[in-house]
Amino acid sequence: MGQRIKEGLRQFGLTSLAVDNATSVFLLTAMIFIFGVMSYERMPKESFPEIPFPKVFINTVYFGNSAADIENLVTRPIEKQLQAVSEIKTITSKSLQDYSLIVAEFEADVDLDEAVRKVKDAVDKAKPDLPDDLTAEPEVLDINLSEIPIMTINVAGDLSPEELLDYAEYLQDKIEELPEISEVDIKGDREREVRIDVDLHRMQSLKVSFRDIESAIQQENLNMSGGELVADGFRRTVRVVGEFDSVEELENLIVKSERQRPIFLKEIADVSFDYAERKSIARVNGLPVISLDVIKRSGENLLSAADKIKRIIADAQAHVLPQEVEVTLFNDQSIRTRKMVSNLENSIISGMILVVLVLLFFLGIRNALFVGLAIPLSMLMGIMLTALLGYTLNMVILFALILALGMLVDNAIVVVENIYRYRQLGYSGWAAAKYGTGEVAVPIITSTATTLMAFLPMAFWPGLIGSFMKYLPITLIVVLTSSLFVALVINPVFTSKLMKVDEPARELATLRRRRRNILIGSGLMLIASLGFHAAGALWMRNILWIVTGVTLLNFFVLRPMAFGFQNTILPALERAYDWFIRFALRKYNPLFFFGGTFVLLVVAIMLLGAHAPKVTLFPTPDPLYVNAFIELPIGTDIEVTNERVKEIEQRVMKTIEPYQDVVESVLTQIGQNTSDPNAGPDFSASPNKARITVAFVPDDQRHGVSTAEIMEKIRASLRGIAGVEIVVDKNQAGPPTGKPINLELKGEDIETLARLSDDLVKFIDSKHIPGIEELKTDLVLGKPELIVHIDREAARRYQVSTYQIADAIRTAIFGKEVSKYKVGEDEYPIQLRLSEDYRHSIDDVLNQKITFRNPANGRIAQVPISAVASFEYSTTFNSINRKDQERVVTIYSNVLKGYNANEIVQEIDGYLQSYPFPEGYKYEFTGEQQRQAEEMQFLSMALAIALFGILIILVAQFNSISAPVIIMFSVLFSTIGVFLGYVFSGMDIQIVMTGVGIISLAGIVVNNAIVLIDYTNLTIKRKLKQEGLSKPEQLPLHKIKEAIVEGGATRLRPVLLTAITTVLGLVPLAYGINFNFFTFVSDLDPQFFMGGDNAAFWGTMAWTVIYGLTFSTFLTLIVVPVMYWLAFRMKVWFKSKLGMLSAAEAEEAMPELVEEAV
Repeated sequence: MGQRIKEGLRQFGLTSLAVDNATSVFLLTAMIFIFGVMSYERMPKESFPEIPFPKVFINTVYFGNSAADIENLVTRPIEKQLQAVSEIKTITSKSLQDYSLIVAEFEADVDLDEAVRKVKDAVDKAKPDLPDDLTAEPEVLDINLSEIPIMTINVAGDLSPEELLDYAEYLQDKIEELPEISEVDIKGDREREVRIDVDLHRMQSLKVSFRDIESAIQQENLNMSGGELVADGFRRTVRVVGEFDSVEELENLIVKSERQRPIFLKEIADVSFDYAERKSIARVNGLPVISLDVIKRSGENLLSAADKIKRIIADAQAHVLPQEVEVTLFNDQSIRTRKMVSNLENSIISGMILVVLVLLFFLGIRNALFVGLAIPLSMLMGIMLTALLGYTLNMVILFALILALGMLVDNAIVVVENIYRYRQLGYSGWAAAKYGTGEVAVPIITSTATTLMAFLPMAFWPGLIGSFMKYLPITLIVVLTSSLFVALVINPVFTSKLMKVDEPARELATLRRRRRNILIGSGLMLIASLGFHAAGALWMRNILWIVTGVTLLNFFVLRPMAFGFQNTILPALERAYDWFIRFALRKYNPLFFFGGTFVLLVVAIMLLGAHAPKVTLFPTPDPLYVNAFIELPIGTDIEVTNERVKEIEQRVMKTIEPYQDVVESVLTQIGQNTSDPNAGPDFSASPNKARITVAFVPDDQRHGVSTAEIMEKIRASLRGIAGVEIVVDKNQAGPPTGKPINLELKGEDIETLARLSDDLVKFIDSKHIPGIEELKTDLVLGKPELIVHIDREAARRYQVSTYQIADAIRTAIFGKEVSKYKVGEDEYPIQLRLSEDYRHSIDDVLNQKITFRNPANGRIAQVPISAVASFEYSTTFNSINRKDQERVVTIYSNVLKGYNANEIVQEIDGYLQSYPFPEGYKYEFTGEQQRQAEEMQFLSMALAIALFGILIILVAQFNSISAPVIIMFSVLFSTIGVFLGYVFSGMDIQIVMTGVGIISLAGIVVNNAIVLIDYTNLTIKRKLKQEGLSKPEQLPLHKIKEAIVEGGATRLRPVLLTAITTVLGLVPLAYGINFNFFTFVSDLDPQFFMGGDNAAFWGTMAWTVIYGLTFSTFLTLIVVPVMYWLAFRMKVWFKSKLGMLSAAEAEEAMPELVEEAV
């Protein structure tokens, strides 16, 4: 267009209002910047979002009962009442020796407090059906993910347990003083107790029973209030103080007195204040350790808390802790969070640089900065609104902000480029801002609405993964809405006042003056930098050096290149596009292009099917740490387990020896709390289990070493150890999804299930399917058991009850807490049982005498247990598991690196189809496979809803069917790039990330198509006004074609710019490019590296958008105009056939393709 457009100019009310009130908008911009920065600084920063964990646990302790008894007496009655709670999704239970653990899983959107209340009500209803002598009332509890430790502090050293505990408690007290910290839990310290180890023979010879000792202690070790005494008008409280002050007092306790003969406790027992039997053992790098789990308050800043904790540790190491005490941090979430925050900040800076650099060639440096301004303003406005929603700055929100970088400049590019075009046509800054923005306001509002519509369904993502991922669409919606506001309000105001059409100096004197000013300014900055260098302000010196370098680079290199690009390359590109689009619209070529695109789509789908990528549910970045879960035969003593683990520990140490620079620490734990943390809490004692954790340094310090390969080497080194089951697994990245191979067998009879599970493991192993680590079942036979049978006839004859026998055996072996011993504010249990010489002897335990006073004659009687009972050796199950009130046994395994779980499960399922299952027994694949199917179903539904919503928005804008159909075809064709990208790159399809990427792509692709079609419609309307016509069908075909070509040529620059900037915004994320601008300014050290966990976790989504968007750029510029032309021709043909056109219009619109050569 060489002339000004006299008619058909648009204005947008909000933009015109903003341009007319520029001062207010400048003030608003300053406020957005100030309050945005304040919100960013104050916004709590966390590793993961605080999502609700929709599971409620019911833990019931009932000592002295087998797994089968626990199932019948405790688990079933509670399950029956839970079944009536309609909101419960799944009920699973585990009945173990002495314990029942029931898990009620709710939908993720259920209020957790309400869920806990309903579960408590159900448990209360079940209490009448529960045994009256439960060891403790059923405990209902939920897991608050905000109470997961933000770091574990390991205090290790070759010191006594008391010394290590003292140092750990010092750190505990200091850290708990911080306002950001909720509590600090100490783990690994040995519990102390008052031990009363009874000598069996002396106790029996003096005719003393356990009950005598228990009663004597309980009646002596107490304080009691005696009320108030009134004397002389004053009330004085009377208090009897009788608690033991020392172990000596307890030793001198008179247990009983027969015939004036007092029997002191010290005569029949050894009393000591000592450590309890070890339930757990821990060490770091071979040294004894006490760990502190640091739990942050909900909503507090993780980074601030971590910094303060590290200062406390540093101060303690300098002034309190001895040299031999080693303090290490494990699973420090602040490292990853800090890195992600740094990535966001640096991505914003790099995004601005890339956008300005690209736009510099099209618009010049000054005008490119207007678009660059949109990045920080949109980000800060989005962060401010996100903070008002009460969100924390976590990894999902951080990634959403980084992902938005490539999209939020699209609107600004379209607006600024169009304003620039109007300035080139000779319009004033005021008029260009109003008309340029008004011309594209409606299409960019529509395109933004369609993008938001693409993400909106994901905000309602159900389940645990949905709770985790929903922050992504919500954040994108907020930020992209902010970018629309910036593009329509702030950008027009700045361009109206500051935009100029940059032109090279025409006169030599002007060029020399500019060059002299640049050189003088650069020289002054260099001189100033020397002053800052002398003053020690190196960061300021570096800033001046960088500004000087950029200034000289821009003036002498970039600016001349930009003029050359604008005057030579861009016109050549426009001429080439003009020729190509005319060629595409000539004669039958539109049909060839449209049909060829369809053929290419079919070919891409066929290639994807022929070279099918591996399918996974979630990304699998390299491990932050690796766990080796060790399990010895049930019944193994903790000391025996410890000795075996030392051997395994040596193997692990030898394996990781070449990788000392990558390994941060090795933590070994034996006994309690060593089960897989992803399997939920385990309340049972586990002396036969252990866990070795190898923690690695952050990914940017690994120098290209793959921790996944180290995990495989550890796995290989631990194979083939006899008598030990070992599972090597990595940390969970993202929400828990279950085992990749998880086969559930359901049936009624536990014996049949046990045999079936063992047979199936052997059957699958016999097929030698590659990629399976090791198949295991959660039902283990062979737990050693000694069953005592009561002879009721003999017991009645001797007047001994079953309870007396069971209580005597239990007290002798397990012990009984009979009271508490107080030292200051601390309480320690007083534990009564047989001394170690007797309690591990079956003969001594069963030959012990039940001592009681015969009610018939008042005399003390003694009856040996062996006279009224017999025993036998047996074995039993480790646990009985149930799911939705059906007994279930699970066969599970990890998958080795390089193999795909879906392929392995499909192969296993093929073999199981022909396996002869007993009648009434069935199998089902759950775990990761079940999650995968659920997420696939949702994402498919979300994509369908998004496309339908986009279609409705498009129909509402264009008030026609043809334009929306063209745009929807462009979305469909954009998947060609995705499919071909996956085929040629060999990438895995990750259901969650690929699905989100395709949905994101659908929203992005429509933007350029909308702007292009809208401008083509606007051009046709202007031609109609110039010709004085009312309907497009009245225009000659060659003028319609010219309008399509003109629309494509006019939108060429913004289409290329939006595509290039979006792709460039995602390239750093796809490749994992890390460049630290802050350390570059402060130390001239950019800390540059590529790859890392972020690229592994989010890269698939970024590449999906890049592949699709790269192809859709060609699609928008060529195929969309072709489809527009075909749609117009088809509409004219239909109207002519239906008689909706006059004879003259039909003759004008439907020549026999004579005009097609024009």
